[in-house]
Amino acid sequence: MPRFDGRGPWGMGPASGQGMGPCGAGMAWRRFGWNRSYTKKEEKEVLKEEAKALEEELKAIKERLSQLKDK
Repeated sequence: MPRFDGRGPWGMGPASGQGMGPCGAGMAWRRFGWNRSYTKKEEKEVLKEEAKALEEELKAIKERLSQLKDK
């Protein structure tokens, strides 16, 4: 969270980033099973959630680029 204002890295609210910063307490590393082993079903769900988060982040980036292009 760049400004520690509770809005997340893209201003989309808490828990909208990758969990790499101090607020996420490094949760991104836990997602991929480095601190515990996942079943295949659990890993599949975690990866689906991660893909959804990345798609939302990409959407926000494209929207912002579009806004900047129009100016």
